[in-house]
Formats: sequence, structure tokens, C-alpha cells
Amino acid sequence: MATAAAAAVDSQPVNSTEIAAWLVGGVSSSRLCRLVKERGLATLPTQAELRQLKSAGADKELMQILSSGRVQSAKIGPAIPAGLPVAAADSRDERVHDAELLLRETLATDDSNSALHFALGIMLRREDQWDDALDELTRATELMPDLPENHNALAYVFYHFDDGEYAIDEARTALSLDPENGEGYQYLGLGLYANGQFSAAVHAYWEALAREPNDADTYYDMGIAIGAEGNFPAEIKAYEQAIRLRPLFWEAHANLGLVLHEVGNLDRSIEEYEVAKRIAPDEASVRNNLGNTYCDAGNYEAAMTEMQELFRDHPDWRQGHGCLASAYMAKKNYDAAVKQLELALQENPSGAVEHRVLGQALLLDNQPERALHELRLAVSLNPDSDVSHHLLGTALFQQQQVQAAEKEFREAVRLNPSADNHYSLAACLTSLDRYEEALSELEIAARLDPEHQLYRARRDELIKLMKESPKGQ
Repeated sequence: MATAAAAAVDSQPVNSTEIAAWLVGGVSSSRLCRLVKERGLATLPTQAELRQLKSAGADKELMQILSSGRVQSAKIGPAIPAGLPVAAADSRDERVHDAELLLRETLATDDSNSALHFALGIMLRREDQWDDALDELTRATELMPDLPENHNALAYVFYHFDDGEYAIDEARTALSLDPENGEGYQYLGLGLYANGQFSAAVHAYWEALAREPNDADTYYDMGIAIGAEGNFPAEIKAYEQAIRLRPLFWEAHANLGLVLHEVGNLDRSIEEYEVAKRIAPDEASVRNNLGNTYCDAGNYEAAMTEMQELFRDHPDWRQGHGCLASAYMAKKNYDAAVKQLELALQENPSGAVEHRVLGQALLLDNQPERALHELRLAVSLNPDSDVSHHLLGTALFQQQQVQAAEKEFREAVRLNPSADNHYSLAACLTSLDRYEEALSELEIAARLDPEHQLYRARRDELIKLMKESPKGQ
């Protein structure tokens, strides 16, 4: 997809309209300073145009260069379209659709302007209109194949499409045009990440930071790549650096919360999610993750508050029902827990865990027949889950299907010879008057967990029973 001959094209001087359009598209003033120094100005900017460029976002250094008189012609060129400074203000104020419409109007009279196609492509990308963005950025690149920014923008679109090869190709073309282009290395890293080349991606990000050391986005992207390699301490440091550079970077706070949860630092994870929530209160994923973290920390009241607010503000949100169910179960509100778990199953009808937890809730809610149905489904979906076999055995035992229960308890022991599984099997064997076998299971349970007094107490009770009764002898 990249234009192989791009480097061979003679670079043309730039004009005021192109500079204004690139500013709309988010190209930095520092980068445009370099571009003007390298290529020169095609025509002399008027005082009105200089005011327009300042309004569009040109900083002091860029304004000085534009006023320096280093032009290829003393002639005054075509005026900057009046809509461009307005589009720049719209873009800064997140009125992206308004900026898009102004750019389309301007392009209608100047369709061969690469910078205008670039700016429109960036607006469309921000509106998640990725196919249209690809068309505009491709056109921008065809019109000006020697501009690294065009190739970088294409690289990001291909990364979004999970097309790592094309993303890498475009980023490398940008770097062949400008080896010191930090953004090119950043997008190269994204392409390598999309291809599963995590170590190479991290290396590319370090190259980007060597050129743009204060780029929070690069640290954020690097954290994601490092996390894919399982290096959680380094991932945490990358997100922390992104936050130091941009304290209101809610995505970095949210990802930091996620990895802190992963390593078991729940208190600090909650702190980061709370910060992310303050910055981006309408972001449903943050509230969902915060609620789940509260749940795992055992703060069920806070978890319930978060999840209830989430579902109230985002009625179409489909995650988090399992978390809310856990909170209700902790509060012994089993009816409410069952309703939440039924909603969770609507989203994942083949989820073994969802069926298992619903079965457990139904057991606690005194709905044994429904519990049996759900737990049998859980076992069929994941026959290697000792917990599912254990719960199914419990449900069968409660229904006085003791021999079937024994089979499930024995399978649970085979999969996980824990003290609790041995204990439940012992209870089942005791009800079948098979005292010697039951005693053996209780001995194992007591040995595996000597701190658990219940196992020893039940063992002693069974020994006493065996002495008093001929059964099992």
C-alpha cells in the first residue's frame, strides 16, 4: 500500500492553505516549522493569512518562520479559505462533525489539495468513520506521497483494521522519508504490536521516545505491548510515566487500574479507576471495572452502587451482571442475584461459569430443580471444573439422589483433591452408611487442612457413631 517511489518525488514548497489544513488535522507547529524550513513557502503570506494561521493554532515559533520572508515567490498566493480557521476551532473544541462539514465545503473548490484530504481523513477517523477516513488519507497520499504525515495517518488506520503488515509498511515509508520522525516509530510500534511482535514493538516505541521524549501516547502504547509480554512491573511504570506527562489521561489511569488488579493490588487499582471515573464519568468500561474491583475486594456495597449507577446511566451495557450478582449473593439477596445471572447468560449463553454460578444461586434460593438443570449444563460445558462437579453433587445430594451425588463428588476429588472436596464426599458416603470409606475421606481432609476444626470434629463424631452402631462394620 505504501508508495515505494515516495522518496524519489521532489518536495514542493508549501502554501498557507496547506499549513492551515495540516493544523486542523493536528500536525504540530514544531513539525510544521521543520517542514517550512525544509521546503520553503510557495508564496508570501499576507497579514490577514498570518492572523488566520495563528487562529488555526500556529505557535510563536511557526509564526516567526512564516513571517521571515523565506519564500519561493514574492507573489501573494490564493487566500486561505475562511472555513479553515473555523474548522480548527471546531476541532479543538471537539465539534468534530462541524469541522468535517467545513472541510468538505472547502474541498469542493480545491479537490487536488492533499492537506485538505489529510485533515478531512483525520476528522473522519475521530468520528470512527474508518472506511471513509482510509479513502481520504489514501487520496492525500496519492497527491503528496513525500509527506511522512500522510503515511503515518494511513499506518494508524491500518492498525485499527488489525492489518499489521500494511501498518508497518506505511510507517516504514514515513521513516524512509524522515528517519527522525518520532510519530513514524510510534506507528511502526503499533503495526508490530498488531502482528504479535511485542518485543519489536517496544523497541520501536523507545526509538519514538528518543525523538519525542514527552509523548504520553507512546508510553501508553508501550505499556500495552509490555503487558502483552507479561512484564507487569514494566507495564505499570509505562502507564505511570504516561500519567506524569498527561495527568488527565483517563485511558492510562484505567489501564493502570487493570494491571494493578491483575497483580492483586486492589486498593491502588480502585484509586486509579476512581481517577479515571472523575476524568471520564460517562465511560462505561471504567465503572464496570471499578465495580468488579470493589467486588473482588469484598466491598459489596460500593460494588452495588457502581453497577447500579452503570446500568441506570447505560441501560444498553451488557457486562457486569456477574459482579452485581456476587454482591447480591454476599448480601443473601438470592432472588436479585438470580435475575442478574440470567442477564449475564443472555450475553454468554454457552458460558460454563455463568451456568455454574446461576446454579449455585438457585441452590441458595431454594430452587433445586432449576439448579440441577444449570449445574448439569455447567458440567457439560466444562467437564474439567471440580467446582461444577462439587455443586452438582451438592444439588443431587439435596434431592436425595445420593449415588449420583457420590459420582460427582468423586469426580471433583479426582480433578482437585482438596480438603473441601474430600469432606463433601465423606458426607455423601456417611449418608450411604459406608462409614469406613467416609472416615478415610475425613482423615484426608483433616490432614490437608489441619487448621479447619470442622473436619476433625466430623471425624471424631463419625468414630463415635461407628462405635455405637454396627452399620458399616
